[in-house]
Amino acid sequence: MGYLPRLLPLAAAAWLAAATPAIAADANLSKLQQFKPTGTATPESVPQTGQKADALRENLKQIKLPQGFKIELYAVVPDARHMALEPSTGVVFAGTRKNRVWQVTDRTKRRVADDVVAFATAINFKVPNGVCFSPDGVLYVAEQNRVLAFPAAQFFGEGGPDVAAAVVVPQGKLIPTEFESFNHGARTCRIGPDKKLYITLGQPWNVPPKDKLAALDKAGLAGIIRMDQDGKNREVFALGIRNSVGMDFNPADKVLWFTDNQVDGMGDDQPPGELNRAPKAGLNFGFPWYGGGKVRTVEYKDAKVPAGVVFPEVEYAAHAADLGMTFYSGTMFPAKYKGGVFAAEHGSWNRTKPIGARIMYTAVKSDGTAGETEVFAEGWLTPTGEYMGRPVDVLPLADGSLLVSDDYAGAIYRISYSGAK
Repeated sequence: MGYLPRLLPLAAAAWLAAATPAIAADANLSKLQQFKPTGTATPESVPQTGQKADALRENLKQIKLPQGFKIELYAVVPDARHMALEPSTGVVFAGTRKNRVWQVTDRTKRRVADDVVAFATAINFKVPNGVCFSPDGVLYVAEQNRVLAFPAAQFFGEGGPDVAAAVVVPQGKLIPTEFESFNHGARTCRIGPDKKLYITLGQPWNVPPKDKLAALDKAGLAGIIRMDQDGKNREVFALGIRNSVGMDFNPADKVLWFTDNQVDGMGDDQPPGELNRAPKAGLNFGFPWYGGGKVRTVEYKDAKVPAGVVFPEVEYAAHAADLGMTFYSGTMFPAKYKGGVFAAEHGSWNRTKPIGARIMYTAVKSDGTAGETEVFAEGWLTPTGEYMGRPVDVLPLADGSLLVSDDYAGAIYRISYSGAK
């Protein structure tokens, strides 16, 4: 691994040194911080041809899109969840709810992956769902209870399992360990216009006990936190959020929007899912007093609601499981989609008649608030109630097409437009 320091840009090397004040317990991670080899085996790669890829392409024939659009297989990616686009090369990184981050490379720019390889396999990831890039090319991975950073990730990842790595938030310090749970443990991240690192923190209950609220609020669980990119100056940005697994900043006015998954067990048709808008820090979005929208929870129906609770911009269908979202700023799609929000609905698990497994589109008005919402892509949920796929995240490529990840089918799809604009 002696060649790695020569490849690392000077700015990234300086950033790396500043961002790693402590050595993590993970032995391999400690070695990577010192640019030392770990002896880890060559990472696995995922075949992009064969029976699996053919079956995925066949399933895509059932997907319904507006006229002029088409959907194709971009990559076979096991358990693909949230995605991040490296700004200089267009390499896509995909997190999972398991122990893998995938590096998805389209070398020839044919808008289909040439290879998919496990990234940084020398590191023991735990639910590395959240991936995001800084404008200068640092990949952040928000795990269940840790945050790591990888400068020049796309180049180091090409060389094998050993990569340049930094600890932003050490293991066990993102949330109190008493609140660790696989339930609602998938984080998402974004770098904001203020250059801060924003992270969503779902809390582990359906509805939390009242005696846990103070501790949750202090840690920023059931909320969104932000910090400097080196992990310093952490603060709670927003509260009253049950389990957000998707957020993005509106490039037009720099305001943060996010989805939120709402309370289970209140019936098939309530409470609604949410798309929220947070124009400033310090807002409360109503959970657990509200289960979703303006529907009060049974557990908190007699409790006093905090002053100034903010209700959602959009109420989605109940239990559709709204996850990843993105603002569309490309030029490929017709003008009506410019500046609007695409959001992925993972699909319900506890509804007598399943709903979701589709991509929604919400227009954004000139004043920065939400306009009409409509179904953009659907068909992963069959008429008999079976899932062919479950969309998780949406990500625009440089050419203006839209990627969709699917952790159930283990794939990333690409939606493009060739009709009249």
